[in-house]
This record gives sequence, structure tokens and C-alpha cells, in this order.
Amino acid sequence: MSHLIAPSILAADFANLQRDVEMINNSEADWFHIDVMDGMFVPNISFGIPVIKAIKKHAKKPMDVHLMIVDPDRYIKDFKEAGADIITVHYEVCNHLHRTIQAIKAEGMQAGVVLNPHTPIRVLEDIIIDLDLVLLMSVNPGFGGQLFIENTYKKVIQLKDLIEKSGSKALIEIDGGVNDKNAPKLVAAGADVLVAGSFVFKSENPTETIAGLKSF
Repeated sequence: MSHLIAPSILAADFANLQRDVEMINNSEADWFHIDVMDGMFVPNISFGIPVIKAIKKHAKKPMDVHLMIVDPDRYIKDFKEAGADIITVHYEVCNHLHRTIQAIKAEGMQAGVVLNPHTPIRVLEDIIIDLDLVLLMSVNPGFGGQLFIENTYKKVIQLKDLIEKSGSKALIEIDGGVNDKNAPKLVAAGADVLVAGSFVFKSENPTETIAGLKSF
């Protein structure tokens, strides 16, 4: 499988959101990556259900919703109704992770777990077989435009090893500071999905930037 590109809506121009959604539709991107922040688990607040519903009206590709919120179980049905195809939840906030993953799948969505940069891969050993996706944060969550954490390559290799040994079919997704310099190294290490925000939307030609990330 060729690697997937998921532009992060967090870096889009909110005053021209439909324009940016259409740009992604017409590009070589594979998914929409949508960061939901609650101001509690992370210091920032982004957007919620109404904005996701608005994006869904125009989006022609799967919506990958990354919940940076406490107690995500409360909102699983709401995000499904808003248009989410994939939901990822943070290991760091889920007291009953298996239950949360099961609830996401029961709504007909793909389910994934997110690990912060300081969280080791080994915490997934008992759940990796149940996951469709593992999202590794390559920056600390909560803000766009941060510098990529170099230790991420090592974690990708460790995660790939765990996936292969367990027989899991989980994809490896990377979020934070992805650009044309580190993207080839991430894919070589085993990453399947690359989230790119500022690197895409702050470029002179986002469509060409996406094509460049997809091309190697």
C-alpha cells in the first residue's frame, strides 16, 4: 500500500474553510485530519461538532477525527452523526481503553489510539490486535506548527515490530511537524499515514505540496 496523506484542517483558513476543503477534495490527499481540542487535555481549544458537520457537507474523502479531549466516550455517537469515519482517542485519557475502542467500532467507525511523545509503545501490547490505527504524536499535542521530535523514527520502528509480531492490521499514522524532509524517513521506518498541517496550508501551492508528499 502506498502511504496516505491526511492534511490537517487545524491549519486551514477558517474564513475560507469550504475553499480549503475543496482543495483537499481535488488534491492527491487521502483523508481529512480533524483535530478536536477541549482546552482541558490540551491547553488549546479548536472546534467541535458544528464545524465537523459543515466540513462533512463538502468533504469527499474519509474524515479522520483526532479527539484531544477528556472522556471521549461521551461524544462517540455525536461524532459519528457529524460525519466521522475514523476516531482516534488518546491512551493518556482513557481509563477503559478496550471499552472505548469497542464503542467506536459499534458505531461503524474505524478506531485508533494516539500516543503522546513520552508514552512508550509497550502500553499497546494488550490492545494492538483490536486497533485499526495507531497515531504517534511527533510533537506535543495542542498546537500547530511545532518542530518534529526526532525520537519518532525509533517509535515507528518499535510499533511496526509490535504490529507484525501480533498479527494486527493497524496502520501507523504520524502527526506533528511532518514535512518533505522527514516524510520519506517516516515512510521508510514503517509509517502508513502522514498528517501535514502547516507544511501544506502555509505553502505557496498546497495542492503541489500534497502531491510532493505523496510522490516518494
